[in-house]
Amino acid sequence: MAGPLRLCNDPLRPPADRFRTKEGRKASFARQVPGGLHISRIRTALAVGATLLGTVGLPAVGAGSAAAAGGTLYVNNAAGANCTDSGSGTQAAPFCTIAAAAAVVQPGQTVAIGDGVYAESLTITRSGTAAAPITFRGTKNDGSNPGGSGTRIGDWSHTVDGFVVKGADHLRFENLNISTGFQKPTVLVDGAHDVAFDNTTVSGGNGIRITNASDKVVYGRGRFGYVQGPAVTVDGGSTNTVLTTNQVQANYVPEMTGILLKDAPNTVVVANTVYSSCFGGIVLDGASAGAVIENNVVNTAKNMNAACDNPAGATGISVGANATAGTKIDYNLIDPLSGGAPYSWAGTAFATQSQLTANTGQGGHDFVDLTYVAKGPNAPVDHRIDSADETAPGMLPTDLWGAAPVDSPTVTNTGTGSGTRDRGAYEDLDVGSAFTPAGPTRLLDTRAPIGVPVAQAVAPYGTVDLPVTGVAGVPASGVTAVTMNVTVTDPQQDGHLTVYPHGDEAPNSSNLNWVAGRTIPNLVTVPVKDGKVSFFNASGGTVHLIADLEGYYSPKGSLFHAQGPTRLLDTRAPIGVPVAQAVAPYGTVDLPVTGVAGVPASGVTAVTMNVTVTDPQQEGHLTVYPHGDEAPNSSNLNWVAGRTIPNLVTVPVKDGKVSFFNASGGTVHLIADLAGYYATDGKVSYRPAGPYRLMDTRQDIYSESGMRPAGTVPAWGTLDVSVGDIPNVAAVTLNVTVTEPGAEGHLTVYPHGDAAPNASNLNFLPGETIPNQVVVPVKDGTVSFYNASGAPIHLIVDEFGYQAY
Repeated sequence: MAGPLRLCNDPLRPPADRFRTKEGRKASFARQVPGGLHISRIRTALAVGATLLGTVGLPAVGAGSAAAAGGTLYVNNAAGANCTDSGSGTQAAPFCTIAAAAAVVQPGQTVAIGDGVYAESLTITRSGTAAAPITFRGTKNDGSNPGGSGTRIGDWSHTVDGFVVKGADHLRFENLNISTGFQKPTVLVDGAHDVAFDNTTVSGGNGIRITNASDKVVYGRGRFGYVQGPAVTVDGGSTNTVLTTNQVQANYVPEMTGILLKDAPNTVVVANTVYSSCFGGIVLDGASAGAVIENNVVNTAKNMNAACDNPAGATGISVGANATAGTKIDYNLIDPLSGGAPYSWAGTAFATQSQLTANTGQGGHDFVDLTYVAKGPNAPVDHRIDSADETAPGMLPTDLWGAAPVDSPTVTNTGTGSGTRDRGAYEDLDVGSAFTPAGPTRLLDTRAPIGVPVAQAVAPYGTVDLPVTGVAGVPASGVTAVTMNVTVTDPQQDGHLTVYPHGDEAPNSSNLNWVAGRTIPNLVTVPVKDGKVSFFNASGGTVHLIADLEGYYSPKGSLFHAQGPTRLLDTRAPIGVPVAQAVAPYGTVDLPVTGVAGVPASGVTAVTMNVTVTDPQQEGHLTVYPHGDEAPNSSNLNWVAGRTIPNLVTVPVKDGKVSFFNASGGTVHLIADLAGYYATDGKVSYRPAGPYRLMDTRQDIYSESGMRPAGTVPAWGTLDVSVGDIPNVAAVTLNVTVTEPGAEGHLTVYPHGDAAPNASNLNFLPGETIPNQVVVPVKDGTVSFYNASGAPIHLIVDEFGYQAY
């Protein structure tokens, strides 16, 4: 048969660049990773004196004071900004220095500081009011400020003497990066009240110190590195301090305390990630009673991963005798690798969480376990994930990078509230989705009409947008992808169909390819956007479309276990049936799928199989459905007499079985090859991605491993295809298309390095183009394609998603 028309956007042709960089793929699978700040190896003592830096002049505020329209003063020292310290701080003529704005800012105003380095040693003494605080707001350097690196008060080339808030009240500081010289107090809050820092990085000096009876100071979403003293010190009778969602990283060598509270009652230390190599992680000393120490991740190991030479000083959380009254410790994770005691309570060391709880009643939900767990098939439980106390005081709605909590489907929720908050400053965003089998239920039929307003064929090069959430039992929100069996029928011309996320541009890929007049199905798993998916008819003729829901992906559901490919059913053999016999017209086969081929005997919710119909005597279709149910009004495969046709099927399991209904007036033989199963627990979850073109053997293809020149897969030959640099990948979902085959045969897709199994994913006739969805385990970042035919073929491979740990 002739292949599809070579349209201008023919998905069997590769993108124009035909090059997928490693960096681009890594960006697609990026995750938030803590750490990153290098640490100084110089130890210095904390300067406990109250020596202050030069104070910004603070003229009286009167009728002639500078005030910009809208309550904002602007600071921008960039070239071309037209800045002047003698002006009024407008956006058109901003101040050149922060000091100039700080000298005149009034309650309720915001000082907006532009991107760049401000080599200023600052002391802020002007106050706002409770109803009208003063805000100093820098620019972010987290990607929301393209081309910039944020507002920096000093840097390695322009060190300053510090940033001091002295005796001032009702202040807010946001998005600052403060870097001071050696042994300088990077941030010093001295006798201040109602002061809040958000997203402020501290490096180069003695960290942050809150002292001299300061009250209600909040330091949140900060990062500390290259500091020469305790990264955070609260002392001098300061009260009601909140330290929340910070990365607190003290020096590697010599060792420095992470957080030190001394004579600082009622301090809240929540959701911080604390690294303090071979020294105390969180220390409560002196009269520091009434503290709350919750949801922290504390690692005092050498270089964060080894035992300390002198572990005695590497206690995770220490609470002195005068700090125990009213203090609460709970929901923390403390790494044991340092060899030091995880706890010290009133001078007594405790080696385990259970000992602490039994003797003090504290830490009932703590864990003493690894604070970093690499993901993989044998990974232990990561106690950071979905385990925090959401109701702890001082908890922020987002993590250090501004990310909202996400629910990991592979981890049981053990925290309070929603149960989805992670411990420490970082939310683990490297989570996928779980699968909920549903249906089969018809979502779209342009002949009926179902899913469309009128019964009408899809126009040439036309698009159908289909709502898939809030219908047929699919939730209205939280759905990341849907799996549907999609059928094209009555096509007037050769062409192909592309199914893609609503709102995106139709990608250079295909899900079904057809010749005029032929009905053809394929399983499609497609990301969902705006609650919809889109179908593009890439042909010059009309077509009718049918889509039957097989399931959906969301934070809750079942988890995939790649298995096989392994043959479960072959009515010719017999395999899975008592005798070798064709399925009778309108006959049903009930197939046991649990307790065989590595599938567990219980807990299985669905199976994914490649199902093939061969030697059909009459035209018809096949319906695969849960055992014991009535066969629904849907189809998984459609065929014409005499034709062998495969399709991937994901079907719910009941009573350990699934059923196959031959909806035709003639006999057929059935083959089913297991690709995997879904169960109530597991370690991998699904990430919709792409579609990405991995291979087109008709074109030169460039990848990380080099260039593969255009050329067919030879008869009885194998092609190994890299799936890219995907972290922790277990299996991939591919749409595989065979085109221009020289002889009848089949294609087998299997894990790289394994022997080609006795299974098939596509069956083809000479000259035809045929696709099928394939779910296959990945080994060595590669999958293999075996051309089981006596002539060369061309092969096109598009990636639509992957399962990963």
